Amino acid sequence: MLRKITANGRDEIAFIREMRNRNTETDKKVSQAVSEIIENVRLNGDKAVIGYTEKFDGKPYYYEVPADVIQEAVDEADEEFINALLNAMENIAEFHHRQKEQGFIDAKENGVILGQKVRGLNRVGLYIPGGTAPYPSSVLMTAVPAKIAGVKEIIMVTPPMKDGKPNKDILTAAFVCGVDRIFMCGGAQAVAALAYGTEQIPRVDKIAGPGNIYVATAKKLLYGTVDIDMIAGPSDILVIADGSANPGYIAADLLSQAEHDVLASSILVTTSDEIANEVIKELERQIPELPRREIIEKSLADCGGIIVTGSMEKAIETANGIAPEHLEIQAENPMQYLGMIENAGSVFLGEYSPEPLGDYFAGPNHVLPTNGTARFFSPLSVNSFTKRSGFIYYTKQALLDAEKDIVCIAGKEGLTAHANAVKVRFERQL
Repeated sequence: MLRKITANGRDEIAFIREMRNRNTETDKKVSQAVSEIIENVRLNGDKAVIGYTEKFDGKPYYYEVPADVIQEAVDEADEEFINALLNAMENIAEFHHRQKEQGFIDAKENGVILGQKVRGLNRVGLYIPGGTAPYPSSVLMTAVPAKIAGVKEIIMVTPPMKDGKPNKDILTAAFVCGVDRIFMCGGAQAVAALAYGTEQIPRVDKIAGPGNIYVATAKKLLYGTVDIDMIAGPSDILVIADGSANPGYIAADLLSQAEHDVLASSILVTTSDEIANEVIKELERQIPELPRREIIEKSLADCGGIIVTGSMEKAIETANGIAPEHLEIQAENPMQYLGMIENAGSVFLGEYSPEPLGDYFAGPNHVLPTNGTARFFSPLSVNSFTKRSGFIYYTKQALLDAEKDIVCIAGKEGLTAHANAVKVRFERQL
């Protein structure tokens, strides 16, 4: 069960440090295994990818999923699921359209023209878990902003189910979002295939989407060969609550993250010792009703906690120090605290804004920075799938006016050829 800590400037800091270290170092055996997989895929392409897929996930019915199989999944999908996907996609699209960045041109009086072009990446790869933990919601959250950004082609990889077939819910979500091609492979081998390209799987410019430690390690090792969304760790949630909060709601929201993984972190920071005790009682009441009880109990015991602080200001200071992936504020007038939040992937305000609302429906992206990286990473967005290029046009007179300054700076750097590239245009070569 959750341990309870009274903030005293020492114990809560030790707890936060422990949480940060729970996944700071990837197991060396994992890194070595992933490196070997990456190299094999680089050298042997589809043969290696298919071999690893059969070894780890089972023999897939298809390598690339045929269009008629995707259409069949859509035709068989129940109407309620289709409608839910469409409603969620509408919200996600509306939110992400507001993120779209425009290029600009700055034409100056002296004839100089400066500007920036913004364009979508040519091709991106989406990694979508599909074996024991399929996430059709992640298809929406990755494909929709990519489409809005203007990405020309979306390639999706997803591992087969135990029977070798693709998960039909994922196929349906991919169809609804306009994913172009789907390959049945997962793990580090799928990430390597997207990064390098194989005989059948096209090389992509960026890879986005959640995965296990092997997927995360592969993305980390291949960053530079290909762009990635972020280096993700186990999921986490932090709830800030005052004495007015509902303990039952808090407990349910903590459990919604704990069921993800034994390394998932669920933390309550509250100003009320009474709320802390009531939440513990609620957890004891709700946990036996949940199918993933063993995962939840280990997650809460190893990676969860309750911190009791003397004020909301201290609670918020603690939350900013932790920089959670998901931050809920369950308090009277929660909007008054929003401006004080500096580090959080996504913020949920009020008792009727539970974390799953963000996972599935509201609109903001659910691909979020984890393990304290909200200090410097941002959620997946339309801008994650774009690139920017500056452009410069100078007239002869404008360059002449700038010549002295350019030559001076180039001289300080010892780059005489740089200086000469300007001088030569005015017949003052070195």
